[in-house]
Amino acid sequence: MAKYTSIGGQALIEGIMMKNPQKKTAMAVRKPDKTIDISFIDEKSIKDKFTFLRLPILRGMVTYIETMIQGYKAMMKSAEISGFTDLEEESEKDPKKESALIAVVMTVGSVLGIALALVLFLGIPRYAVAGLEWLAGTDFSKIVRSGIEQLIKLAVLVLYMWGISFMKDIYHVFAYHGAEHKTIFCYEAGLPLTVENVKKQKRFHPRCGTSFLILMILVSMIVSTVVQMIFPNVYDIAWLWIVAKVLMLPIICGLGYEVLKICGKYDNLITKIISAPGMWLQHITTKEPDDDMIEIAIAALKACDEIEDEALEDDIQEDDNI
Repeated sequence: MAKYTSIGGQALIEGIMMKNPQKKTAMAVRKPDKTIDISFIDEKSIKDKFTFLRLPILRGMVTYIETMIQGYKAMMKSAEISGFTDLEEESEKDPKKESALIAVVMTVGSVLGIALALVLFLGIPRYAVAGLEWLAGTDFSKIVRSGIEQLIKLAVLVLYMWGISFMKDIYHVFAYHGAEHKTIFCYEAGLPLTVENVKKQKRFHPRCGTSFLILMILVSMIVSTVVQMIFPNVYDIAWLWIVAKVLMLPIICGLGYEVLKICGKYDNLITKIISAPGMWLQHITTKEPDDDMIEIAIAALKACDEIEDEALEDDIQEDDNI
């Protein structure tokens, strides 16, 4: 019997994290010896302490930040478990040195990633619109200006995702992403979680983070237009407009989160139209997984939902919380 679930996941390095908000969060990672390592992730949320943060919009802001932090920790943990970060023979002899090296590498990568994102998704659209206005010899209306900016962002996002999908390691992560979606679909369909059943499922899911990125772009167009109407001169100062866009991100994330939840819960013409761009982009961000990847996804989902898994019991080793 088909059912709605709020279970979500994230592709990792040689693994997958699955989160069941009502129960627990687990990650399954393929170790170098081909066994499956299961780790349970600490789910403490600031929303448990301050209940007002569970209100619509606010919960989306908090969830987005906490998901980013949790995802980063899970990615680091999966890199260690999978052996992906054995950068030097010396580091293998000293686990503390290895962990420190991993932290430095991934922290630098995150900082550079944020800088790149600011340039690609805030700087380029802003100056591209200014260039188009100069070529046209006129100032665009607020709605047209916002619309062009969002279209440029969308184009940059698609080209960026398409470009990195050719990288071997990224392609591998995208295949785990596909395994995650297929397994959740199988679970929601009420079918036994077997490799064969999962392989038959679609790999495009409406609650995917990819869809969330698209929704953020669409919501950003609306929010940006409203802000320009309230503060008509803010757009004319380039650096101030970029700062304003950064400050708008929490609200945009919160609104996007609410829309994504609705699209994941209801299946009708309106939600299909809203989800369509994100579903299309998943042709790039998800790839068809192999059986070993599906096995990892099944192990992660069963662990987070406390489902018995006798078939994989001999291959799974449980670790402490992270």
